[in-house]
Amino acid sequence: MRFIFDSNTWQEIFGSIGKNKTRTIITVIGVLWGIFIYIALAGAAKGLDNGFERAFESTAMNSMFVWAQSTSMPYEGFKTGRPLQLKLKDVNTLKNRIPEIQYIAPRNAKGVFGGAPATVVRGQKTGTSPVYGDYPIYTKIATKKIFDGGRFINDADIDQARKVVVIGERTQKEIFEIGENPIGEFIKVDNIYFQIVGVHKFIPGGGFESETDMYIPYTTYKKLYNTGDNVDWLTIAAYDDADVIQAEKDVKNVLKSIHRVNPDDERAFGAFNLGEIFKRITGFAKGLTFLSLIVGIATILAGVISIGNILLISVKERTKELGVRRALGATPSEVRNQIILESVFLTIVAGILGIILGAMVLRLIDYLTQGTDFPYTNPTLPIPYVLGALAIMVILGTLIGLIPAQRAVSIKPIDALREE
Repeated sequence: MRFIFDSNTWQEIFGSIGKNKTRTIITVIGVLWGIFIYIALAGAAKGLDNGFERAFESTAMNSMFVWAQSTSMPYEGFKTGRPLQLKLKDVNTLKNRIPEIQYIAPRNAKGVFGGAPATVVRGQKTGTSPVYGDYPIYTKIATKKIFDGGRFINDADIDQARKVVVIGERTQKEIFEIGENPIGEFIKVDNIYFQIVGVHKFIPGGGFESETDMYIPYTTYKKLYNTGDNVDWLTIAAYDDADVIQAEKDVKNVLKSIHRVNPDDERAFGAFNLGEIFKRITGFAKGLTFLSLIVGIATILAGVISIGNILLISVKERTKELGVRRALGATPSEVRNQIILESVFLTIVAGILGIILGAMVLRLIDYLTQGTDFPYTNPTLPIPYVLGALAIMVILGTLIGLIPAQRAVSIKPIDALREE
């Protein structure tokens, strides 16, 4: 290994490179472009993956929403077009019959799907806001960040049908003065007094909720709006290792059985499967990363082969020089190692420049996408991936350097000295 630190070795390497500057630069660009493509594409895929994770960070990635619609096929004497209605008892039936379900939360809402929102009054200030009837288990599926001093709906609120409410931060700003603590205060929601027990911070993503939303106990909502056992929709989270696509099918099949719907009726129940979307996004990101690896390695290989060609030409041009070195006592291993070192050196330089350029492009993309609604953030590539790509380049550079190195070693000193 001493030849690596020998100044004469590097003088000869730089001298060889300097004789063919243009040709060397063009070849280095080929290798540089390969690692750049890999870094840029793989980093972009990671940024997309991170972006969707951030956009839906408050919602379980294996969750889904299910609601009732109308039948599109006759069944057991029922005509087509029969309106369906989810019931509270459906929750226990689904939980008992589908083991893949981890959490299931029935939900009712006013002012969400085109209906009039609830009227909110405090003193002389009024406003409007969507209101949800929820169970505490809902926060197991969609996280609710509650500001200090407050809380979300609890089991006691459900059991006693308490008139308590969790308001949004925007509602707080509209009906309270700056610095005024809303916890414990009373407001009127559709002419009924409710005590505020918490203020939630709105986290975008994962549904149709907003910063003005209010949450009250499901049982209280049931009494306030006389909904009986009707449920607007179900929010369901499957276990992490469950197939959420199959879980959705199972949920619909059980609901069809409960509500006497034709098993082939695909329009009776609607669903929005976040788990399926995440699966597709993750698959796309992995596919893009794999594509970047294939394209990058192929481009790197083409560039490394170009380096080998340059070195072959260099060996041909330096035939007499190599003959003199052999005549003066240079061993075949010394000549071989110098050619291989030159190949590895050019490959590493190209790789480092490509990594730097790729990192700069990813940084620029990250800067341009900040503050936008596009789900994209932190497009980076793990260090082991980068080091792995660089290691592959070094290996390829070494292997391709063996060809011109062997060519140099095969030159007989007497033949080299005769060549003009």
